[in-house]
Amino acid sequence: MPTKLGGAFYSPGLVILLSIVTIGIWTLVWSYRTGEDLKKHNRDGLGGGLMLLLAVIVSPAVMFLVPDEIETMYRRDGRESPVKALLGLWFLLPIIGNLIWYFKVQRALNDFWTSKGSQPG
Repeated sequence: MPTKLGGAFYSPGLVILLSIVTIGIWTLVWSYRTGEDLKKHNRDGLGGGLMLLLAVIVSPAVMFLVPDEIETMYRRDGRESPVKALLGLWFLLPIIGNLIWYFKVQRALNDFWTSKGSQPG
């Protein structure tokens, strides 16, 4: 199972399982950590605190903001991003939409961090 190494490197299945087992609390932790990692790498963006606040107050906003920041990260690296901000529309499909979103977003993050030297633990 992948572990966190230098970036938001998690197994998409583990993210979903932890989200279910913790009754959504893990999604807040994940939002904070992902926001922090993206801000550190991009040197701008919302950061963990603001991402967490938005996750608590307006959680659908996070579903658009995270892919947007990932897209920015890929673009700055001179690469085509596998996710776009419109990926957030998956939240309109209850349950299955969230699962698809987490798989796509986490895979995009894992692929990026792997390209920068992070490896599954």
